[in-house]
Amino acid sequence: MMADEISAARAEIASTAAFQRLNSFFDEGSFCEIDAFVKSGDGFAEVVAGFGTVEGLPVYAFAQNSDVSGGAMSKAQAAKLKKLYKLALKTGAPVVGFYDSVGGRLAQGTELLAGCGDILNLTAKISGAVPLISVVTGVCLGTNALAAASADFVLMTEDAQLSLDVTGQNADATTNAAGGVASLIVKDAAEAVATAKELVCYLPANNLTAAPESMAEEPQADHNCIVSKTVDGGSKFKIADAFGKAARIRLARMGGSVVGVVRTVGEPLDADSTEKIARFVRFCDAFSLPVLTFADCGGFEDIASAKKLTSAYAEATTVKISVVVGKAIGAAYVALAGTGANADMVYAFPNAVISPVSIEAAAFLMAPESMKVPFAEQKKVAEQFAQTHLSAFNAAQNGYVDGVVEEAQLRTALLSALDMLAGKRVPTVAKKHSTV
Repeated sequence: MMADEISAARAEIASTAAFQRLNSFFDEGSFCEIDAFVKSGDGFAEVVAGFGTVEGLPVYAFAQNSDVSGGAMSKAQAAKLKKLYKLALKTGAPVVGFYDSVGGRLAQGTELLAGCGDILNLTAKISGAVPLISVVTGVCLGTNALAAASADFVLMTEDAQLSLDVTGQNADATTNAAGGVASLIVKDAAEAVATAKELVCYLPANNLTAAPESMAEEPQADHNCIVSKTVDGGSKFKIADAFGKAARIRLARMGGSVVGVVRTVGEPLDADSTEKIARFVRFCDAFSLPVLTFADCGGFEDIASAKKLTSAYAEATTVKISVVVGKAIGAAYVALAGTGANADMVYAFPNAVISPVSIEAAAFLMAPESMKVPFAEQKKVAEQFAQTHLSAFNAAQNGYVDGVVEEAQLRTALLSALDMLAGKRVPTVAKKHSTV
């Protein structure tokens, strides 16, 4: 190409929505394009890809270019994405993908299928090695949807569609959020870019480096939420609130360092809630982010979901600290804070209750005489029994809780524990992975 042809080509590509999206995502002046002039048919490839920095952090990113053939997947697009994924794996940097595509160039037949298969293979290969973020800003169907949904975090704009069904039925953002596919719904593409940039700042570049640190800030004491009262002020990044509502998961900072936060809200954990927690704990473990669990849970709704959660906690070798802030009953205590969780430190509030069975059953079994009262009074009597015989102090006396702490001292206790456990090393059994 002659100099004037190159300039014209650059201007054509730079005018597209995909290029402008990546330019706004990266720090000013840091975006470097990969394979900028690769052709697909008579035009340029349907994706813009490259690398740069986000708040000074190295990141790879691509944006499907709906201005070129609707962003349709092609063998040329697949080749560009494969190169980007391989570079990310070599250099150890996150990948952020902006999805907006009408589908694929079906005329390319098996060549297209082979390219899509290679992308899915590489996505699986680098998962757990570098963080993956998908941002769906338009239509994302079929194999594209499978690749997007395979990321660690999936952001969707309100008008986006994500579905394996090429008809796009039941593919809106609300449906995907309720089904646990979308981690977060944002208003529009501009907010999606800003949210992706914020998320990158919570994540390590890869599984061998630490997450970026920031200046420690005092908690927002005016909040009623125990998590907000404990973590650094303004540092909570909410994830998947529309899915598994008996639990909350967050990325946050403690003393400037990133941690994963799990909070159960007092209800029995259903299948969606345990699925959400288990996936999050596995992600944190893959990237050595400490997991802080605030437990208030009466048990599980079914054994199938319970085993997933128990396995996730038991296998995780990252730092794990649990705090019983309410009730921890039976299997819920074992999985979230007890020997099943293999927690490094377990704290409890003075009014916490730790019991092998429900407090009513415990009272009937351990103090049957006290329950010989009218039915309407039995719950109150059981609560009184629990505070006396199933208290956090009793659990601490028997070695099941490392410390009983007041809410005002919790942050200090957690910061000290995190500091001491920072050098944790755990040898693991030689195996490929568990089968749970």
